[in-house]
Amino acid sequence: MKKRMSLQDKAEAALKKAVRGVVDRHKKSGRSLAIWENGKTVRISPNTVK
Repeated sequence: MKKRMSLQDKAEAALKKAVRGVVDRHKKSGRSLAIWENGKTVRISPNTVK
């Protein structure tokens, strides 16, 4: 029997899917990604993302 996902679980899954899509698009186009690290924004190469 399938377990029903809570609204929170659905929201988290949707956010993860959206982030994967953004990372994939940046990898394909070669654009850097802006991330939050140690209280500051940092630009990283899309090739360094897993």
